[in-house]
Amino acid sequence: MPSLSRLVVELKQSGIREIMNVALGMPDVVRLEVGEPLFTTPQHIVEAAYLAARQGYTRYTANAGIPSLRSLIARRVSEDYGVRATPDNVIVTVGAIGALSGAVRAVVDPGDEVLIPDPGWPNYEMIVRCAGAVPRRYPLLAERDYLPDPSVIDGLVGDRTRALIVNSPSNPLGTVFPEGLVRELVELACRRDIFLISDEVYEKIVFEGRHHSASTFDPDGRVIAVFSVSKTYAMTGWRIGYAVAAEPVVRQMAKLQEAYVSCAPSVSQKAAEAALSGPQDCVEEMRRTYQENLSVALSVLEQNGMRYLKPAGAFYVWIHVGCEDSGSFAKQLLTTHKVAVAPGTTFGPSGKEYVRISLAARAEDIREGLNRLASAMRL
Repeated sequence: MPSLSRLVVELKQSGIREIMNVALGMPDVVRLEVGEPLFTTPQHIVEAAYLAARQGYTRYTANAGIPSLRSLIARRVSEDYGVRATPDNVIVTVGAIGALSGAVRAVVDPGDEVLIPDPGWPNYEMIVRCAGAVPRRYPLLAERDYLPDPSVIDGLVGDRTRALIVNSPSNPLGTVFPEGLVRELVELACRRDIFLISDEVYEKIVFEGRHHSASTFDPDGRVIAVFSVSKTYAMTGWRIGYAVAAEPVVRQMAKLQEAYVSCAPSVSQKAAEAALSGPQDCVEEMRRTYQENLSVALSVLEQNGMRYLKPAGAFYVWIHVGCEDSGSFAKQLLTTHKVAVAPGTTFGPSGKEYVRISLAARAEDIREGLNRLASAMRL
């Protein structure tokens, strides 16, 4: 057969998925590796989708999404973050990954550079490489509480830099950017004339402080803010995300969406309408459960003298395991102790001594899994 795309063949798979794929075939594994909400989709959302399907919302939609949903999203971000958004500033995508990949592809040409966090979600690197661009990592260091340093990022901007990706609340770190830092990052993007792609999918899962959207401080249309219903409403399988950006950016992202997926699923878009317009007490209930699970996790970590970063948001804990290769460590942990965790190496070179666990699991699984992890570290 002819040779396959070298770009795709050489693309590195997420270490999270590697662990997940093995764990799925093993019995009695404590699953703490995937960022999958503990809950099922709230019933009123499911019922709205069922009704929509019965009423015939089973056809293609506009590439950028159903107008009523785009209007609802524009109104929501305007109310939540003071953004002057219209439906023309909104594109509905196949998950937040669709918004992120569309944003990157809309602003880069082959050979351009995109700055991504280290540690940071592994899909950022995959997205950038799939666009033919070059990922360059900026460090998130303990001495700065794992928050980006604008002066360091500024020093990494070169002639081919087209975009900076930031993530708050952070996966895997759980950091939440203070307002002043968000302003600085937007100002940096303006000064160096690059796009700022802001991944804000965990916006409603905050334990300390509050979330500040980069779109609030966008003076000229260079911020592309990415959101999702997946984590907030336990709707990962519905595959609905969205981006808020300047109209010219949205127009190009919609063109790309036509090329790759046509549009987001129509029934799922109606479910997203119900999620955003319906009762929000379910969001607080889920957030509160994750916070309670965090207390369980921190108790076990403290009892075992383990080092960790306490998250202010999202639903992960970044744990120091003191190895040279957390990828090998995670595989061995799964094989010998039947605990699945995400290896820190998949989030970047700085993660080689760390693993990430998810708080979106049952409290008893978190307790058991962390005790098994502590036992493995004592061996």
